[in-house]
Amino acid sequence: MNQSKSARMSDAANDRDAAPTKDIVAMANGIDSFRSLAAGIEAADLTDALCGKGPFTVFAPTDEAFRKLPAGAWDRLLRDSAKLRAILNYHIVAGYFMARDMKSGEVMTLQGSTLTAAVSAEEVRVNGARVMHADLATTNGIVHSIDAVILPVNWQLPASVAAATTR
Repeated sequence: MNQSKSARMSDAANDRDAAPTKDIVAMANGIDSFRSLAAGIEAADLTDALCGKGPFTVFAPTDEAFRKLPAGAWDRLLRDSAKLRAILNYHIVAGYFMARDMKSGEVMTLQGSTLTAAVSAEEVRVNGARVMHADLATTNGIVHSIDAVILPVNWQLPASVAAATTR
């Protein structure tokens, strides 16, 4: 797997051999490139669940991934906690799956739909999103940063803010 390291995630990546001291939420809050994810977890009222026992595997979109969403979509999601919760739960799988243990195929998410993993010697992808940094260990699971926000099949986000303001 190709894992380039960024300065923002280097601390977490360098601590892989040490016992983790932070849960998923604390990790998201402590890494600069997960600010949007951390805000989403809070807005979707997932903090207690993701601080819970787990274990969980989280495919965590980076801030850059959230910036790729259609204009205004992220702001609308932050105001629609039910839809945001469903989307974020689609990024979470029950269990502890390190990249080396992942297999190609479908896996059930906490949202209730399956996502598709494509695993090769060079990389891991979920629904086409590339795992950028794998195996960030937490006290209650594992986090893999990804380069896109993933959605269940046939889900779409509105492309313009106008749609949200005309309701």
